[in-house]
Amino acid sequence: MTIQAPARSFSANEYEKGVALVVAATLAWSASGVYARLLTTDIWTAIAWRSLFGGLFLLIPSFFLEGGFSRRQWSSVFHPSGLAMIACQTFSQACFIGALYMTTVANVTMIYATAPFIAAFLGWAILKERVPRRTLIAGGVCLLGVAIIVASSIGGGTGLGDLLALGMTASFALVIIIPRIDRSVPSLPPTIIGAFLTLVIFAPFSSVGSLDLHNWLVLAAFGATNFSFALVLFLAGAKRMPPADAALIGTMEIVLTPFWVWLFFSEKPPLATFVGGAIILATVLWHTFIDLKKSRRSPEPRTRCP
Repeated sequence: MTIQAPARSFSANEYEKGVALVVAATLAWSASGVYARLLTTDIWTAIAWRSLFGGLFLLIPSFFLEGGFSRRQWSSVFHPSGLAMIACQTFSQACFIGALYMTTVANVTMIYATAPFIAAFLGWAILKERVPRRTLIAGGVCLLGVAIIVASSIGGGTGLGDLLALGMTASFALVIIIPRIDRSVPSLPPTIIGAFLTLVIFAPFSSVGSLDLHNWLVLAAFGATNFSFALVLFLAGAKRMPPADAALIGTMEIVLTPFWVWLFFSEKPPLATFVGGAIILATVLWHTFIDLKKSRRSPEPRTRCP
């Protein structure tokens, strides 16, 4: 999925900084499974307090990004589109942690990789956007990969976790679409409010007594690096390089996230995850490489949707 953006040139020095920043962001995002496996508390507690730290740490960069911390910026989130963004962010965050607890990290990662294609379908269905044929083909193939993963989980104890991962992916696809419906809606304020709303909803079900120093530190690191730090690094890096290049680097997360969990916790996904995941990864890479070639041939660079 791409949209036209103004032409822009990138110096070699700026490009190298951009690559370093996007790689760092991808590494931070890929640590989600490690954080989830390090936690020894229950799902509700993890959802609530990871969201608190994520929202708190994201408040800091919100003073400097998207025009700064203005009353106009924050009041816009209480319009219908802003409220929809908050609802989708809250639902997505809760499903994300729940999925990491209830299925393999590889399943969550592979299912989540289909978000751009679900967003493309929603853009076509809701906004009547023209979707390239290759995107429709890629989306259909990725959904086949998801079907293989989910089907293998039925009766295997991870089916609910896979469905939560799918719910997370669909709700995040809506987060991509909503700003196209109302371009006045900023991205950071709904994310921050969604984080605090998640805390309010799930804190009553959490067990604060189960949070020892180990869990507090893991949750703080989870929220700071995987929720806030990674986003800021990616935004800073993406400004210094062609969007298609940033998207290509970002696909490393699909491989790295389950790899860290396998390396440190010996979590081996079932065979169906390898089959479905290989289909999804190959399709994402194919689609991204085409975008990369087109953006380098075209005089007008294109911007990859988040």
